[in-house]
Amino acid sequence: MKKTFGKSHVPLSPAVRAGDFVYVSGQVPTGADGKVVEGGIEEQTKQVLENVKAALALAGCAMKDVVKTLVIITDMSDFAAFNAVYASYFPTEHPARTTIVAKLVLDIKVEIEAVAYRPV
Repeated sequence: MKKTFGKSHVPLSPAVRAGDFVYVSGQVPTGADGKVVEGGIEEQTKQVLENVKAALALAGCAMKDVVKTLVIITDMSDFAAFNAVYASYFPTEHPARTTIVAKLVLDIKVEIEAVAYRPV
């Protein structure tokens, strides 16, 4: 059984539950106003992870339920600063993670998607 959560101005669902798994679409550093947050990698990473947290909540999940993330950053020199913020959101049980450096569609520094596991 599949269920979608949330709405987006683009053709995607912020979160989709498929059985016991919740898939969170790639989140970008936009605030509630839809604008990219000011600042560098730390500020953008924090906003992205807050957006991941909000998408998870739509499906009844929390950060502790995340089992896998895919991280895209645009500049390898930002990795240490990114990692420090990221670690603060996963202080104990770290999810599996893939990190790549690539150009993103928007003029942003980071995008993160997540997979959570929470039995229904």
